[in-house]
Amino acid sequence: MPTTWENDPRPLTGEPVAIDLLNTRWIDGAGRHDLLVSPEGLAIWLAAPQVREALGNMPVPADQETLDRLVHARAALDLAVAEPGLPAPEAVEAVNAVLAHGRVRHLLTPEGPATAVEADAPSWLPAWLAAADFLRLLGDRPERIRACGNPECVLHFYDVSKNGTRRWCSMAGCGNRAKAQRHYARHHRP
Repeated sequence: MPTTWENDPRPLTGEPVAIDLLNTRWIDGAGRHDLLVSPEGLAIWLAAPQVREALGNMPVPADQETLDRLVHARAALDLAVAEPGLPAPEAVEAVNAVLAHGRVRHLLTPEGPATAVEADAPSWLPAWLAAADFLRLLGDRPERIRACGNPECVLHFYDVSKNGTRRWCSMAGCGNRAKAQRHYARHHRP
């Protein structure tokens, strides 16, 4: 079976690259899962539409070195979203350590101004792009980077709702469970 994003087993996909990287770990009825335990899982993540768009035409190997660097970036982002608001000093250091492996170069081309992303090695590119995307989200609307309201869920999302009141990773999953629990509690009081 070919490795494509259609084979992605995760319950929540399509978030911005930084959040999507955090969501490579999830919990469901079968237990805890981690997409990034093998280069095959990495290939699935690299095939996600928003990741492909961020990478552009830049080739990235789905190998162990890229996987290790991406898991390193995910750990840094985990620290950065551990508490609401601006990241703690150790999170700042961890994210900056990932960002140190890439840069944006500004260019003038025959078509006009342009930018090009450069990384120390192709294997650093996905990790660097995820960390850079996190900075973009922090600069845009940091209060909209959220953990799911279900305390047993480990997923995150970027709230793009009009009024910014989204609470659940998925209304069909965690949101419905919370509604069912409230309904049960109201109608089955001792």
